[in-house]
Amino acid sequence: MRFSLVGALLIILCWSAFRPYEWMTWFLEAFPVFIALGLLILTYHRFKFTNLIYILIFLHCIILLVGAHYSYAEVPLFNYLKDQFDLSRNYYDRVGHFMQGFVPAMIGRELIIRTSPLQSGKWLFTLVLLGCLGISSLYELFEWGVAEILHQNAEAFLGTQGDVWDTQKDMFMAFIGALASLLLLSKYQDKLIKFINKENV
Repeated sequence: MRFSLVGALLIILCWSAFRPYEWMTWFLEAFPVFIALGLLILTYHRFKFTNLIYILIFLHCIILLVGAHYSYAEVPLFNYLKDQFDLSRNYYDRVGHFMQGFVPAMIGRELIIRTSPLQSGKWLFTLVLLGCLGISSLYELFEWGVAEILHQNAEAFLGTQGDVWDTQKDMFMAFIGALASLLLLSKYQDKLIKFINKENV
């Protein structure tokens, strides 16, 4: 299953890289996918995540690669929704930032449970939630740094679409994503981790 996900992701990566909206934007938006794939490949024999994590990473990568191909402000489906419902903007970037909290929350939670004495509970919930907020703010700082370097060429990457509060709203979406995954998937993840622990005994 894990290798089939990698195969499918490579196909989507090739599609994403074929005549993208703008090459610099594509590289900046797709770069996290290369980092994730590299880390997973390098650490696979030492630490295998549950299938839940690999599926979530796969879905997150798809969202990143679609955004990289079209640019987040020009994803066709969300332009259609914008026109149909008379929305103020293309909201695909909000989906991306929601996943920026949703997926890292499960990754961080599993890493902590399986590599530290800290187990499921209020403290783990709080630490993971705050960690995801930290990741989101770090990414916003990265966007700011890129914008300072590229100036006018960074508009498609930033994707603010004229909203002066875009950065704060992006971080809020990551917070909501992390909160949602912790509330919806924690118990299921605990079961998968217990199953892995039994297999390794």
